[in-house]
Amino acid sequence: MKICSTEKITDYKHLNLVSVEYRDKFDAGKTWIYASRGNPCRPDAVVVVPFHVREDKLVLIREFRVPLGGFQYGFPAGLVDMGEDVETAGKRELFEETGLGVTRVLRQSPPIFSSSGMTDESICLLYVECEGEPGTEHNEASEDIEVVLLSRTEAGNLLDQQVSPDLQPDLLFDVKSWIILERFASTGRVL
Repeated sequence: MKICSTEKITDYKHLNLVSVEYRDKFDAGKTWIYASRGNPCRPDAVVVVPFHVREDKLVLIREFRVPLGGFQYGFPAGLVDMGEDVETAGKRELFEETGLGVTRVLRQSPPIFSSSGMTDESICLLYVECEGEPGTEHNEASEDIEVVLLSRTEAGNLLDQQVSPDLQPDLLFDVKSWIILERFASTGRVL
């Protein structure tokens, strides 16, 4: 496999399409188009996995996602601004989307990729403990968010609803959230 050329085919602030000409393992010429945030040397975004210590619950959000045309369960997340580190971005995003404050950072993942066939976007998972009263008054106009706190049992019940024979098409999950919720429901741990 060999990359021959790369061409940015759109020009937007946060996301663009890129066309790549490459040679496959049999030396045949191919084209691949993918979405790019354009930051190959640093994480593009942070996904915060918050645990509310006083409530003894995992914090999720249920957010309207335009590409899905509906609401999806996920974790607070957002882009890492230029000059910002992952921890600072995570604290900012958690507060903006849920009104909660980080009390302790438990772990940060390296940059990881969730859909490398579609995009080169990388994210870092930031596992934190948090406190405060949930609220959405700091959401941006483009954000329609509900804050959801789940116990281990409630997390299991939510997952069971999604995989029931009466599959609910409006019960959508982000892949990272599904995996973390499943672990939390089965073990009581997120790490």
